[in-house]
Amino acid sequence: MMRRLYDWMMELAASPKAPHALATVSFVESSFFPIPPDIMLIPMVLAERAKAWFFASIATIASVLGGIAGYLIGYLLYDTVGTPLLEFYGYLEKFQHFSSQYNDYGAWIVLFAGVTPFPYKVITIASGVAGLNFGVFVVASIVARALRFFVVAGLLYWFGPPIREFIEKRFGLVTTVFFVMLFAGFLAIKYII
Repeated sequence: MMRRLYDWMMELAASPKAPHALATVSFVESSFFPIPPDIMLIPMVLAERAKAWFFASIATIASVLGGIAGYLIGYLLYDTVGTPLLEFYGYLEKFQHFSSQYNDYGAWIVLFAGVTPFPYKVITIASGVAGLNFGVFVVASIVARALRFFVVAGLLYWFGPPIREFIEKRFGLVTTVFFVMLFAGFLAIKYII
C-alpha cells in the first residue's frame, strides 16, 4: 500500500496540478498523512529549478497550516480523534514521552521535529494536547518548516540532480546533527553568560 501511495505521489509531482498536490500533501502530512511532502518537492524542483523558492513556499505555508490543524486536533479533539490517529500510526508511546517535556522545551521540540524526519504530526497534536502557547507553536513551526523546505529546494536549485541522492539518504542525519549542535550552543551560552 505504501509503495502504491509513493508511486501515486511521484506521478502527481510531474502533473500540471503538482503545486496544488504539493500544498495538499504538505497540509495533511502535518496532521495525519504518513508520507512527507519532500517526495513531491524534490522532483518538482528538479523539473523546474527556477521555481524552487515558489515550491518551497507552498510546502512551508501549507505545512504550517496543516500543523495548526494538528494542534487543533490535539487541543480540541484529542480523545476522539488524536488518540486513534496516534495509535493507528504507532506514535502514542512517543507522544506520551514528549508531552511530559512540553513546559520547558516545547518550542525546541517543535523546531526539532519540524526540521528533521521525526513525524511532525506527533508534535503538532502533542502541542495542542499539552497546551503549548499557540503563538510559540506557530512561530516555531514557520521557522522549522521553512528551514526544512528551503534547504531542500536550495540544495536542488544550486546542485541539481546529483544532490537528490544525498538529500534522500542523509538529510535527516545532517539536520539532526545541526540541531543538536545548535541546541548545545544555546545551552552553552545560557550557562556561560
